Amino acid sequence: MANINLTKAKRAKSDEFYTQYADIQKEIQAYLDYDPNVFRGKVVYCNCDDPYESNFFRYFALKFNEIGLKRLITTSYKSSPVANTQLDLFGESSVDVQHKGRPKDTAARFIINEVGDMNEDGAYNLSDVAEQLKANKNNEWKPLEGDGDFRSKECIELLKQADIVVTNPPFSLFREYVAQLVEFDKSFLIIGNKNAITYKEIFPLIKDNKMWVGAGSISKDILFIAPDNAELSDKPATAVRVVDGVTYLRSPSVWFTNLDHGRRHRPLSLLTMQDNLQFNDKVKKSDTAYQKYDNYDAIEVPFTEAIPSDCDGVMGVPISFLDKYDADQFEILGSNRGIDQDPNGYYGRGSYMDGKETFKRLFIKHRKAEA
Repeated sequence: MANINLTKAKRAKSDEFYTQYADIQKEIQAYLDYDPNVFRGKVVYCNCDDPYESNFFRYFALKFNEIGLKRLITTSYKSSPVANTQLDLFGESSVDVQHKGRPKDTAARFIINEVGDMNEDGAYNLSDVAEQLKANKNNEWKPLEGDGDFRSKECIELLKQADIVVTNPPFSLFREYVAQLVEFDKSFLIIGNKNAITYKEIFPLIKDNKMWVGAGSISKDILFIAPDNAELSDKPATAVRVVDGVTYLRSPSVWFTNLDHGRRHRPLSLLTMQDNLQFNDKVKKSDTAYQKYDNYDAIEVPFTEAIPSDCDGVMGVPISFLDKYDADQFEILGSNRGIDQDPNGYYGRGSYMDGKETFKRLFIKHRKAEA
């Protein structure tokens, strides 16, 4: 059943779109800016990434020495329908979306222990990585016995070796994927759908400060690269963009992590409720700002910037608040959707105002209110 479910997930279009190199680089740089040694001496595992296709592999292979990795492990999934369509590992180090050959369509593991200028041309690129892999010098390419399911015994054994997991896992298996990371107590930086924030399996981790959103803005969708053989007929036209012959799909996705970054330690500068009502134009135009919910002892705050500095009670805020969340400034009490997520213990009930349900709300309070 596990393999059947994974196959279904891999066939899902949204699970097969490539993460852009620039997005990976920008996100990871935020963690390096906060702690330049975050990856130093560490084993990074990308367990949902075919090296011939993955920009995660490309990033860590090219930055291996610069960020001080001890080892890079990458495992692929067998018979992915988008195989042979992005990176040409044994050719030029480009990110052109083209059909390229590869040694064999099978699940494999790549282990990088050392990188360098193999062809002595004065530059280090993926061609050097390929040369080292072909020469089997301190690095390893080896077929997996199974199909690369991240839950398989051999992939779990590789996971045990890892310090940090970085990848874009199948969204349809996101709950199970995160549960495995938690079970094995791994640091991680992964991409998931924004809706995962309120999943009953995910939200408690966010509430307990064991998982948080990444350094990027939660309000901005991520543009993924579509492989040439992707079928986009079932996608909204506004979600698809073609630039220079390359097709991109905009997805409501966000980075999730338990690695620290500087954005988590920037307290919001807030106005009092009265000052917001008087000077904040968005609040003045809002029909719901600071109203009490029908069924919660809490007030509605429709915009993060409208959180009043002088409220001692519970406030309902949009989930976009999470990319401004400082755990030293606020406490997350619950969500208005799902099991054990709302402050009053209601299951299957949302928060209501004037008889109308509000969606995707987090309930928070100031830390100072505890005194």
